[in-house]
Amino acid sequence: MTTIGRLTTHVLDTANGTPARGMTIDLYRVDDGGAVLEKSVVTNDDGRCDGPLLEGDAVIEGAYRLGFHVGKYFSEINGKGVEFLDVVSVDFRVSDSGAHYHVPLLVSPFGYSTYRGS
Repeated sequence: MTTIGRLTTHVLDTANGTPARGMTIDLYRVDDGGAVLEKSVVTNDDGRCDGPLLEGDAVIEGAYRLGFHVGKYFSEINGKGVEFLDVVSVDFRVSDSGAHYHVPLLVSPFGYSTYRGS
């Protein structure tokens, strides 16, 4: 069986115990010249993207950054301004273009955690 490389993510709102619906996520490719925006998406009702951020030939080995707009998300659902976190940036490296990279974010207005999921 041949595997097709892909990059996926999802966001869980740990402050409210729900998926983070409606959060903007920016995907950047990073190299010596800086970060280049590849794609911007908004999470669905399940806190996921409607499809992979990258898939197949679009998955290229190298450095990437996901920018999760958590400040805007919490401002909209809590009716307050940004309290602490604004954009959470997760920098990571793809070392196998044929693998599945899943980068979830668990977030509250004041802290976050991430890991390589499956």
